[in-house]
Amino acid sequence: MNRNTRIPTLAPDGTRLMPTKYWRAEAMVEKEEAEWVSNDLNIKAIRLLREPSGYAVQPVTLGVDPGKKFSGIAVQSSQFTLFTAHLVLPFPNVTKKMTGRRILRRTRRGRRINRKVAFKLRAHRQERFYNRRQKKLVPSIRANREFELRIARELMQLFPISSIVYEYIEAKGSKAFSPVMVGQKVMLEWLRQLTPVKTQFGWQTATLRNHLGLVKQKHDKSEQSPQTHAVDGVALASSQFVHYKAFQSGREHGHCWTGSVRLTPSPFRVITRPNIYRRQLHFENFSKGGIRKRKGGTVTPWGLRSGDFVQAEKAGRVYRGWIGGFSQVNNVVSVYDHNWKRIEQFRVSKVQLIKRSTKLCVA
Repeated sequence: MNRNTRIPTLAPDGTRLMPTKYWRAEAMVEKEEAEWVSNDLNIKAIRLLREPSGYAVQPVTLGVDPGKKFSGIAVQSSQFTLFTAHLVLPFPNVTKKMTGRRILRRTRRGRRINRKVAFKLRAHRQERFYNRRQKKLVPSIRANREFELRIARELMQLFPISSIVYEYIEAKGSKAFSPVMVGQKVMLEWLRQLTPVKTQFGWQTATLRNHLGLVKQKHDKSEQSPQTHAVDGVALASSQFVHYKAFQSGREHGHCWTGSVRLTPSPFRVITRPNIYRRQLHFENFSKGGIRKRKGGTVTPWGLRSGDFVQAEKAGRVYRGWIGGFSQVNNVVSVYDHNWKRIEQFRVSKVQLIKRSTKLCVA
């Protein structure tokens, strides 16, 4: 980390203060004037052990660029870029699980119906309630928006965020078929419960991004770099300090940029959600002999849980990742990286717990 990078600073009672330089935070910790604070986003932060000289803070804005599979987030003040992140949304995983669940449910229902009798005599279960509400938010989109909300709440516990700028999407054609648009009204209601929220259209974000000299990488949106989506978060947050306004002076009129913002290097994180399989009675297909194999679950016999951040050793090399499964026969656990790709299986004796599961994978 750059020693001049600003990191979150908290008062003894947890009040969020203006971030301080990393080298200064190290010096205060050495003098026992502050202590390091752990958080779910793995951001270096300190808590003062004495009363600060003041509680005055400058305006700090959180910019959120929502998407279908990826989102960009940034925390910006008028003088410093404080934090940027690339969020890998759970949309594909939730959609896949819901599709599999629907297929298995229809198979079970179709299996118990006797189709040889008249339709009115078949064993159809009567509806227990009216399930055709038009305000229902589908699970995949709800998971996306709740994931963004979780990150926003975590950041608000570290930085003195005074406002949020959210990119408002207007899809062409039928609005019901845009996963990004669906649910953004609910998301804005959730965010307004935290702090004042402003919206901005995508073309406005692009215009300001070009004015600030930020380069966006567009050929591969899955690339986990600040140039993919985080730059849009920076542009959204900067819109609170830089404005494109109309002017008229004598016979001249037009538009010009007013205000200023300073962009600086900042911590960057790739944040995903662990793709944990819940406990199921058996696999979709039965095994030979009618023996049901264990599938899913979050608890292991050795005190570790799925999603725990661990350090493992194998063949003289040290790996870090998240618990994703285990085999009780061989006494091994599977360790995954932040993209939920399995690194390797390790003996339990070679695995050391670092941090309990926070339902976040931060790289």
